[in-house]
Amino acid sequence: MIGDAQIVCGEMHYPRIPRECWRARLELAYAMGLDAVSTYVFWNLHEPQPEAFDFSDRNDVAAFVREAAACGLTVVLRPGPYVCAEWDFGGLPSWLLAEPAVALRTIHPSYMAPVRRWLLRLGRELAPLQRAYGGPIVAIQLENEYGAFGEDAAYLQALRGALDEAGFGASPYYTIDQPGDLARGSLAGVPIATTFGVGDGERTIAAARALRPAQRPTVGEYWAGWFDHWGDVHARRDDAEQVREFAWLLEQGCSVNVYMLHGGTNFGFTNGANLSEDRPFEPVTTSYDYLAAIDESGRPSPKYFAFRDVIARHRERPPRPVPAASAAIAIPDFTLSDSASLDLGENAVRLDRPVPMEDLGQGFGFVCYATDLARGGSGMLECDAVHDYATVIVDGCIRGYLDRRRAENVLRLEGVRDGARLQILVENCGRVNYGFFLSGERKGITRSVRWNGSELSGWHVAGLPMDDLSRLRFTRERTHAPAYYRGTVRVDLPGDTFFDTSDLGKGVLWLNGHNLGRYWSIGPQASLYCPAAWLRQGSNEVVVFDVTPLSDPRMRGTIGPVYRDPMK
Repeated sequence: MIGDAQIVCGEMHYPRIPRECWRARLELAYAMGLDAVSTYVFWNLHEPQPEAFDFSDRNDVAAFVREAAACGLTVVLRPGPYVCAEWDFGGLPSWLLAEPAVALRTIHPSYMAPVRRWLLRLGRELAPLQRAYGGPIVAIQLENEYGAFGEDAAYLQALRGALDEAGFGASPYYTIDQPGDLARGSLAGVPIATTFGVGDGERTIAAARALRPAQRPTVGEYWAGWFDHWGDVHARRDDAEQVREFAWLLEQGCSVNVYMLHGGTNFGFTNGANLSEDRPFEPVTTSYDYLAAIDESGRPSPKYFAFRDVIARHRERPPRPVPAASAAIAIPDFTLSDSASLDLGENAVRLDRPVPMEDLGQGFGFVCYATDLARGGSGMLECDAVHDYATVIVDGCIRGYLDRRRAENVLRLEGVRDGARLQILVENCGRVNYGFFLSGERKGITRSVRWNGSELSGWHVAGLPMDDLSRLRFTRERTHAPAYYRGTVRVDLPGDTFFDTSDLGKGVLWLNGHNLGRYWSIGPQASLYCPAAWLRQGSNEVVVFDVTPLSDPRMRGTIGPVYRDPMK
């Protein structure tokens, strides 16, 4: 992205794509006429616990970089450590929050010491793959949109020093910000890149030229699409306007990174959330399709071919051949006939007061808080404060839900017996990934619980990361509490499909042990993408966990995504 030559680039993220599909997606990027692909590096995936590093399977970022090179592409690397990306906690590891005094994105040792350690480890994977050593990495981003968070040049200098120490100094660095934040987030002597959406091209390029008149204008992210929040309307953008503006940017001599070229999927519990002073908590959906030129299942869209034509005209060469897209399959209705109760006491610890999941050493999933109500009756249960979605259970029966999106912390309970067992199952729906609220993103019950004004104590707290389903014992019995449900689906010839979740409530779905992500009946997303590589010819196991009791859950597979009108 940085240098004398104009570069046309596209963003795609290795963990949002099944590893088996990397090659096909990268070949489509090359066929579109791109010079490079750009990717973030997601610290929280690679260091889920302090000094426990993981570069296996979809986390093998070095293999992704090599695959890009094999497809004829160079790579723009965005190692963060903070990346935003609508990803849980902006890519920062949740264990940072176990220390209440952590000073995120500052030079404070509570933050910079683990950052340096992480970047040194990342350097062992990726520093040898820079262009200076014969590899494909041509530029390194310095932090991400720091100007929207702070303006401490000492912090950016410290990051630059940490990257140098990790061996990345052989590549040019650059900073990246929205137009109003360019000055705050930049560093003297380091090139800048801009981020903006459709319609803001002229204003943004003018701002970049005013700040760095000698530098080729560089668009670090051209937002050619958008993402969805649960409960909101499915995003829409004008493709024709994007194509015109993209062509204008190339005519102006800009280097451009199309964000996203291929959005992919927030598999598992990896989605982020947004929160600001004037907007409530808004978790991002599992699909990160982003209305991208290459859709969630890896099929080129009409926008892909329009962008491809623009690049071909600008480069004055014929368009490159486009590989054939794989065929999707439909799967007939099948029933989730078996169920298994959730063991809400598994691995419980006894505590006087509730604590967030980060204090339990847990990053993702659910936490259950249980205690006995010595005095029952009717009244108000107050949870201060729930992060993010609580299922309230009394004596094994669901009595209601508390939703952070609606600032719900109080639930009226009627007819509670003396000595009743109270269980509050709290889901981490995704940590805030942008803005000033990052440091407050502890999950679970973050303060206290009161019953009719009196604080409750004597809790059994169980972490439920849901990363191992092997201990589940399924039967044909149904329950009135949150539960797992299982079904079997037969496939003659595996292909990409979308599991229609319209008949389900709120939960998580696994296919043959792969966590496909969250679903929620409020929409707009009403299906989960399943890659062909994760299906087997013959029998396949589908398991869902749902906080809503289901009497006869049924599912099916469709050849394309399913959306519905949202319910707030």
